Amino acid sequence: MKPTLIYRGLLLFAAVVWTESAQAHGIAGNRYFAGTMTFDDPAVADEAIVPNFSYLGYPTQGSSVTENRINWAFARLLTPTLAATLDSGWIHQSWAIGHTSGFDKTNLGLKYEAYRDNKHEALVSMSLAWGIAHSGSIGVGADAPNTIQAGVTFGKGFGDLPDSLSWLRPFAVTGSIVDEEPVGSGGRALVPNLATGSFQNLSSPAVETLHWGLSIQYSTLYLTNRFTGSSPKGEPLNQWVPLVEFRFDSPRGQKTVATANPGFAYVAVTWQVAAEVILPMNHAGGNGPGFRAQLLLFLDDLMPSLFGWGDPAPGGVALYLAAKRPLNRARKRSRPIRVTIAPPRIRQRTLRPLP
Repeated sequence: MKPTLIYRGLLLFAAVVWTESAQAHGIAGNRYFAGTMTFDDPAVADEAIVPNFSYLGYPTQGSSVTENRINWAFARLLTPTLAATLDSGWIHQSWAIGHTSGFDKTNLGLKYEAYRDNKHEALVSMSLAWGIAHSGSIGVGADAPNTIQAGVTFGKGFGDLPDSLSWLRPFAVTGSIVDEEPVGSGGRALVPNLATGSFQNLSSPAVETLHWGLSIQYSTLYLTNRFTGSSPKGEPLNQWVPLVEFRFDSPRGQKTVATANPGFAYVAVTWQVAAEVILPMNHAGGNGPGFRAQLLLFLDDLMPSLFGWGDPAPGGVALYLAAKRPLNRARKRSRPIRVTIAPPRIRQRTLRPLP
């Protein structure tokens, strides 16, 4: 293949993936969608969760267990709207007859921002993940075959409502639906035997599970003079976001695990901290209240020389591509597409209005 064809191919590939720049941290217009803790949020950005800690007791395996989890996650932008994701964790369980601990299952995936409307504060993302077979520990019931996890997440703020409904403007909803489909037979798990006071290593069947959730959030930014009703003059950060999350796990042929999780989040420029109380909504959801807390890092602001997609540093070379006869249905996207080849960028802290 000629070098010229290779060069043109690379430019065309860049043109395909280089759509409108995504706003970091799950921001759409004046709306900041808080990073939820019980399900994924619609943001596609350079982020790290270190950690997401939770404490809860619940019935299982004919007994009850108190579980402490330390989960972590990492997302790295491949393009402004596509990220690679990785997550796992550590689990410690306390049973009536003893303790077990080990790693949670590891998941590797992709997440794509499929729709954005800054004016109407709307975001939609799609994800596809691979649960790596036998990456979790048998001791904590995390051993499982390969799984495929296809999901959709969304966020919608109500800041675009008319003045007659201005009291609803601070509210937003986010949600997620993920279908986890096992590929292959089940795994193994340690099951407590109360009669003998020991653990038995038994087979654990693989079951298709639907993970779904919804959150209601309240942005305090709308109570300040930072909200003007028009395009924002800066990112809607440095604010409190009270919220409540509803989480459901529905294994096929088994009872749904349901919890309500009221709490709050505070978002700064480079991080978000959040905490929630776990309230079981049914017997499968838990034996009593629990607790969770999370630290979310915005890597593009924390380490701008390594992460993020921003304006190129001075001296960068810009290449422009334009279709000669764009399709009518795509005419709004037919403006020149900018592909920048530049030295490491210098992140500008001056914020500009969103479109």
